[in-house]
Amino acid sequence: MTFDHPQPPEDRFPAPAPAPEERFQRREEPRDALEEALHEIKRVIVGQDAMLERLLVALLAGGHVLLEGVPGLAKTLTVKTLAQVLGGSFKRIQFTPDLVPADLVGTRVYRPDTGRFETELGPVFGNFLLADEINRAPAKVQSALLEVMQEQQVTIGGETHPTPRPFLVLATQNPIESEGTYPLPEAQIDRFLMKVMVDYPTMSEEAAVVDRSLGRVAAPRERLSIADLDRFAEAAGRVLVDREVIQYAVTLADATRRPQKYGLDDVAPFIEYGASPRGPIGLVQAARALALLRGRGYVAVSDVRDLAPDVLRHRIVLSYDALTENVTADDVLGRVFTAVGEPPSDHLRRPEAAA
Repeated sequence: MTFDHPQPPEDRFPAPAPAPEERFQRREEPRDALEEALHEIKRVIVGQDAMLERLLVALLAGGHVLLEGVPGLAKTLTVKTLAQVLGGSFKRIQFTPDLVPADLVGTRVYRPDTGRFETELGPVFGNFLLADEINRAPAKVQSALLEVMQEQQVTIGGETHPTPRPFLVLATQNPIESEGTYPLPEAQIDRFLMKVMVDYPTMSEEAAVVDRSLGRVAAPRERLSIADLDRFAEAAGRVLVDREVIQYAVTLADATRRPQKYGLDDVAPFIEYGASPRGPIGLVQAARALALLRGRGYVAVSDVRDLAPDVLRHRIVLSYDALTENVTADDVLGRVFTAVGEPPSDHLRRPEAAA
């Protein structure tokens, strides 16, 4: 006589967790895919490698970027090309003093043929929004854009309309022109994840730009999809961050608030206000995205150090003494990086240790 033994329920013996090496063996996929996208963008854009890397980092980290540079440095072309390669929609708004918030977010329009009001959505409803010369718009327009950046949604006539995902705002400023401009409030500047300074290309890069202008402009091809970007953004959220790396990011921000504590008495007169807590938060989040872009499953100190100037420079409010002596935020940060010691190289929490 045989007896049928009841089978144990499946949840009594859960499947074993994947080995650490299996969990991280596919971290090269985002790096390879994003590098291919970067290569495609560089078929159109010459130079500006740092700017392109920062844009991808901001996209993966869910932040926005403020670009500052003189006209003619391909800022608009870069954003448009990025949208074409990544398979997203591109919108551009030229900010002028006569703009009103409805020109950005949309408004309610009366249709005489139907006798009803219909909602006309504005140009902010796109994956990649270029806010060109954002400091030329009045405060109420800047505030409307700030709400969209922070909440990623717009309320019109009591109805909420979410923006497409991903949603990346890239705002530009012209540093050499102040007439007819409205400086951005510090609270709004703080909402940008990074402020990237776009510099002139090198002579060889500029020669390549001129050479390409003589021929037919290369048409960028789509290399990624929105679904791919969502997967990679989720993967960036799983990148490991050691406590000492977090402490290093917090210490950098704290040194801008209390410079005397770190032996920076000569820098203290130049700082009115230091970086807000959004500084280290954004720095760690951006470092996770950069680590993923570099093919690692953990954040290294070098990731934080490389991004620190872009994440912190616009969060430091300089004093009048700094303005009179032509001391910039980058000058202050240079002294901060010297005073704050980096964690030792053996602190890293390797993927194999995160079983």
